[in-house]
Amino acid sequence: MKQMQTKLMIETCGQGLYDITRDVQNWVQSHKINTGLITIFIQHTSASLTIQENADPDVQYDLIKALNRLAPENKTLYRHNAEGPDDMPAHIKTAITDVSLNIPVTESRLALGTWQGIYIVEHRKNRHTRSIICHLAGE
Repeated sequence: MKQMQTKLMIETCGQGLYDITRDVQNWVQSHKINTGLITIFIQHTSASLTIQENADPDVQYDLIKALNRLAPENKTLYRHNAEGPDDMPAHIKTAITDVSLNIPVTESRLALGTWQGIYIVEHRKNRHTRSIICHLAGE
């Protein structure tokens, strides 16, 4: 069995979902692993990962709106506010979503469904550079 790792650096421009499917797929295909498993991990506590529909952008819009309702910006709700009013809500949103994903690799391709994509969910309002570790194992 072969194993390899890389770090992807992804720029975000504020709250939203950022599709990284192509970046991950291209890296997987470059290693010619026929059958395996990829783990994707984000090295942050104010952004997360998700597998979500990639066909209708309204899904992404509605997800952000729903997360904002679950953890609203309101300085009277939180003690931690050292990095601004969106920081503690971002930590809560990360806690209720995913910081890592596991995806099977079949015939050198991510075994995603037809309408599935891999996304960074940026919970902060400002621009950030997000670090994603990809670990691929297989043969």
